[in-house]
Amino acid sequence: MAHYVRLVLGYLATTLWGMTPTPADRTAEARPLSVIALEIVSDWKNPYFGAMPYLRAMLALNSVSDQYGWEDGEMIVAYFLANARTWRGETARRVKAELQAMLP
Repeated sequence: MAHYVRLVLGYLATTLWGMTPTPADRTAEARPLSVIALEIVSDWKNPYFGAMPYLRAMLALNSVSDQYGWEDGEMIVAYFLANARTWRGETARRVKAELQAMLP
């Protein structure tokens, strides 16, 4: 199922939205949360089930100041980070640091 979700999200991101995940060090400003979420989906092969709702929400957000339902982006990112402890590797460390830097 996770593989299918990655394929669909990758297709939508590249063909419909024209988005491609890029490393954070290539941009001077913060990347949109949706682009970061696409990078997470492409790198994290077997996401922890507790992180999935927040990852899906991040796909619909541009910044931590956006709202997703009743939740604000700051809480979604914070809850994602709390549930993403099983995601490891160089990409995970870099993206988690990027997300942490977005929080106040």
